[in-house]
Amino acid sequence: MRYLLLLLVLLLTVGPFLWELSTSLKAPTEDIFTRTPGFLPRKPTLGNYAEVVRAVPVWTYAANSLVVAAITVGGNVVGATLAGFALARLRFRGARLVLGIFLATLVLPGEVTIVSQYVTVRSLGLADTLLGVALPGAIGMLNVLLMRTAFRAIPGEMDDAAIVDGADVWQRLIHIGLPSVRGMLSVIAIFAFIGAWDDFLWPLIVLTDPDKYTLTVGIQYLNGTFSANPRMIAAGTMIAFLPIVVVFAALQRFFFRGVEEGAIKG
Repeated sequence: MRYLLLLLVLLLTVGPFLWELSTSLKAPTEDIFTRTPGFLPRKPTLGNYAEVVRAVPVWTYAANSLVVAAITVGGNVVGATLAGFALARLRFRGARLVLGIFLATLVLPGEVTIVSQYVTVRSLGLADTLLGVALPGAIGMLNVLLMRTAFRAIPGEMDDAAIVDGADVWQRLIHIGLPSVRGMLSVIAIFAFIGAWDDFLWPLIVLTDPDKYTLTVGIQYLNGTFSANPRMIAAGTMIAFLPIVVVFAALQRFFFRGVEEGAIKG
């Protein structure tokens, strides 16, 4: 029963991805609307990917997405680390109030604050810019709480010993804190990258210049231009999905280490 449940979860999670991959490799002469659809393509081809590259400026959109993802990841890694360390290891007036505010923001869905976010970005003159797309997600409240939990798992005696040796706050952060939370940092980096790369609604609202579109927004042109050819839509989806696979494959060792640290020490 245990393996059957695992197999069911595997089919529900990986099945749609494999189906999209199979559709993107099917030749134009192969019917994908048959009553009994075939999973494996009879004549696999990469021509659909080439057609997507010719139809839309994929590389421009991918570069824009990378800029947004880099700003978002950098902001979360730096900002969440500093905020989490301050909430976990420093004593200051109003710390509980600040923590309560962070927790309260998690209750609000993103759609509630999207109007105020757009008004703020527009008032700053960042509308129709990649920085305006990345700014609202530069520091995630959940990431701050994750870093706070990771820093609180460090024994307090290490801080006390460092203070006795004359270490200031920055030295304690760099030499004691950061080496102990590298796994959680990788978790935050992966989540921030996936969130920035996959975001569709916010870039669609902020950006008006097609040359500044991110990849997820730019791929929508395939649905309008090639609405009768789902092979190209599937190929575009796979192109947008590939960077996430690469990033997760590169950081999976640190990702699972961070998850284990949070499960054991948090």
